[in-house]
Amino acid sequence: MNSSQYPLEGCADKRRSGSGKRKLITHHSSLIIPLKIAPRLRAIMRQEYPRFSDAEYARRHKALAAAMQEAGADTLLVVTENRSGNAPQWVTGWPGTVEAYVVFRPGEQMWMTVEWVNHYPLAKKMCAHMDVVWGEHRGPEKLLAELKRRGAKRVAIIGPLRVAKYRALEQHFEMVSLDAKYIRMRTIKSAEELDWIRIGAAMSDAGLAALMAGTKPGLTERELGAIVESAYIKHGGTTMIHYIGVTSMKNPHIYVPPQHHSPRKVKKGDMVFCELSAYWWDYAGQVLRTFTVEADATPLYRALYETAETAFDAVTKVARHGTTMQEIVDATSIIEKNGFTICDDLMHGFGGGYFQPIIGTKSRPAGPKLPDMTLEENMTVVVQPNVITRDQKAGVQVGELIRITKTGFERLHTAPRGLFQVG
Repeated sequence: MNSSQYPLEGCADKRRSGSGKRKLITHHSSLIIPLKIAPRLRAIMRQEYPRFSDAEYARRHKALAAAMQEAGADTLLVVTENRSGNAPQWVTGWPGTVEAYVVFRPGEQMWMTVEWVNHYPLAKKMCAHMDVVWGEHRGPEKLLAELKRRGAKRVAIIGPLRVAKYRALEQHFEMVSLDAKYIRMRTIKSAEELDWIRIGAAMSDAGLAALMAGTKPGLTERELGAIVESAYIKHGGTTMIHYIGVTSMKNPHIYVPPQHHSPRKVKKGDMVFCELSAYWWDYAGQVLRTFTVEADATPLYRALYETAETAFDAVTKVARHGTTMQEIVDATSIIEKNGFTICDDLMHGFGGGYFQPIIGTKSRPAGPKLPDMTLEENMTVVVQPNVITRDQKAGVQVGELIRITKTGFERLHTAPRGLFQVG
């Protein structure tokens, strides 16, 4: 494989600052990026257990009450079960851990049962504004009793509940799902939510900086994962994902970063690509980069990389409030023009979940039709051209989380862009 097979069209040739252009060159650097946090964000991080303002929770509860009224529901059940479901955290501030059932009614004190008993003390402390009880390994029974005590008739539900438990509730109440409404509430971010996302983005950038500074021949992919986590755990961050792929540039064997690390060791002449997301509680950034190890990029990888960067610039150039899905797909045409395609989704909503718009390209669509929507101000989306060869032997990852504005986009990450060389 060589780049003569892939004549490049329309690739960027000037250095970029923010949303401007930049020259695509190979850098020789160990890149150490400090945790870049604005003073107002550091104040959030200094809280023992960070919470949003009372006004922010009131905004959310008002939105929930409106959705309940529209659905004709008198009571709302919000669920985390078996560590799945983030709505209790959004509604109450409690991360949910193993199991949390929240009963919400406008104007009344919220009630929540949690498991396990050793989780109960912290839940009670973090949610002192509500009635928190230990589930005693019979949380569904306690939930049923509380719903009956409140005289519930038509119960709306947000979050995953096992079929048997759902059917048990159906024997007593009329049930209606508000999951779609909840997703809509999470899609557009408030000013406070954006600040928490900025902290998550800074944590993710710190993980990337550590990865690039620490990568060297002889380390395994598993050790690279440990290096990433070491950068933000000390600041209160937690891991959402760190997908890291390592492959020879001369004889590549993967084209998208895998979700689990292997014991494969880094070698001189390798290419490393990654997708990193560190949480600040329920709010994560996402940064995707590609770099080489003690060697210049081969012609093929340079062609892949420059195509990916040009696609990122083209998509972000059209991104703004009101952008249609077709405009985004049209902006990716450079990928096919240069003889490549993609594996990973080109764009997806992010921040509280993996949301629409989920978009691919002409050669690899994300579904049978484009989402029936436009971009909106204060959506946060990841633009991530995972440009690959059509034979699925080689690929790169480029991109990051951005905020959509009225007239364009805001970078939420500060990690430098470029095809870097480490070692």
